[in-house]
Amino acid sequence: MADFTELEKTFDVASEIVADTKKVGIQKPPKDRDKTDIRNDYEYTRGNLYSIIEKGQEAIDGILELAQESEMPRAYEVAGQLIKSVSDATDKLMDLQKKLKDVNEEQQSKGPNTVNNALFVGSTAELAKLLKTGLPKDNK
Repeated sequence: MADFTELEKTFDVASEIVADTKKVGIQKPPKDRDKTDIRNDYEYTRGNLYSIIEKGQEAIDGILELAQESEMPRAYEVAGQLIKSVSDATDKLMDLQKKLKDVNEEQQSKGPNTVNNALFVGSTAELAKLLKTGLPKDNK
């Protein structure tokens, strides 16, 4: 056990030890996530990306103005890096569209997939006769 008497004196408080009975862990999302959850996540991410792109555009305008006034190579280098960052954010926005489309297609194709291969259609008597006589020569 740790001794907290110095801390108690310093902060002029009394401490007590409380037993923690809650289990802490990561909760897994339900297997069948609701479409509204996915849509909400999409809208939130999309809004954040738009905000990042807009703020990046403002920063680019400011750094370009600074670079032109100071004519310092470092300012132009920072402007180039900022332009690349904004370009990457716009690419992420397009990737987000593709991912949402993929998720929607995945959810739509989750239905039962039944494949029926009908190799022989007939009665058991016809099957027994066919097995006894063999296949005709023209059926390979």
